[in-house]
Amino acid sequence: MNITSILAFIFVFGLLVASHEFGHFIVAKRSGILCREFAIGMGPKILSIQKGETRYTLRLLPIGGYVRMAGQDPEMDDIKRGQTVGLRLTEEGKVKEIVLVSTKLDTCDRVGEVSEIDLAHQLKLQLQMEGEAEEFAVLDDAKLIYAQEAVQIAPFNRQFGGQSVRKRAASIFAGPLFNMILAFIILLGIFLMTGVPSDQPIIGQVAEQVTINGDTMAAPAKASGLQANDRITSVNGTPTTTWMEMVEEIRKYPNQEVSITYERNGVTESTIITPIENNGNGYIGVSQAKTKSILGSITNATTTTYDYSVLILKSVGMLVTGEVSWQELSGPVGIFEYTSDFAAMGLVMLLNWTAILSVNLGIFNLLPFPALDGGRLVFIGVEALRGRPIDPKKEWMVNLVGLALLMLLVIAVTWKDIERFYL
Repeated sequence: MNITSILAFIFVFGLLVASHEFGHFIVAKRSGILCREFAIGMGPKILSIQKGETRYTLRLLPIGGYVRMAGQDPEMDDIKRGQTVGLRLTEEGKVKEIVLVSTKLDTCDRVGEVSEIDLAHQLKLQLQMEGEAEEFAVLDDAKLIYAQEAVQIAPFNRQFGGQSVRKRAASIFAGPLFNMILAFIILLGIFLMTGVPSDQPIIGQVAEQVTINGDTMAAPAKASGLQANDRITSVNGTPTTTWMEMVEEIRKYPNQEVSITYERNGVTESTIITPIENNGNGYIGVSQAKTKSILGSITNATTTTYDYSVLILKSVGMLVTGEVSWQELSGPVGIFEYTSDFAAMGLVMLLNWTAILSVNLGIFNLLPFPALDGGRLVFIGVEALRGRPIDPKKEWMVNLVGLALLMLLVIAVTWKDIERFYL
């Protein structure tokens, strides 16, 4: 473990979680939902900053993050009738703060016992003071003052449950969607930096040596005199007009002499080469030429994101059917080790690994399991079908059980990672 590995992991983890949670956050905000907290990580707070309606926190455990939307989890403790509270009022006499700490009541404009209160719909509060009742209008962004913090109230139209099915579904789906968008953006950046693989049978680079099954040897292409930018026009007399045609022809001749015709600087030349065997196929040790193209970069980023998605979906299917054991999954420890390996290979490899993880995170969260985004979408779908919402407390309990099961899985997978990498 070194500082580079740690920084690479922080970069990858922070980028993935921030992207996912920002998707939830920005769509929820635009839907009118009060977002109380935007958290990166879980567990105890390391850093906490209040800005506007939202508290932004960095937490200790690198196992996820969340956006705490008003009404999505049980709200703050209800203020009960008969409870003594203090009110701080605006110049117009409206309630801007409700003080719930007895030691701060002497700083309030009014102090009394609550006889009526509605902070969700009517936004009013009635106090009994010296035997007389007085009613106050409550601002829709009034604060509840606790011992250690101030919490903004959430009228029903600012709560998650107060939004339409469409807005709630969009707020939940936006997290995984932003992970897919992040993967696309990363891959687009890679292709813009490194170029797009050319479909033409043009050599990009010629390896000095190749390693097959642990044995290192001279690359056949280098020994035959092939160079970068050579265009392969035929293999053993078979014309090749695309890179894949050239590759497929060479694969047919492991450990056999092959006649290669190529063009170099407008001149046609030929050479004899003996491809080495690699998993039963001929291999000569050349890479595909690349060209800079904005349109090509967009196309390749799109198709690569799609290919990664299909691959991960197939892996999930194999996990469900039992073809792949859960013990082969990787948790935070495994991801740290793999991230360290890719970081050592260079920025492009690290970014590509980040794109794969981002697609993985997006798809995983869409699984219809309680506590995951997919599970929440199932509840919203059931509500849309039955025409009325599910009891929020029951939904919360189901999600709590799902979260507990996920935490147990994370612990089990983490222990397997520790055995795999350190024991």
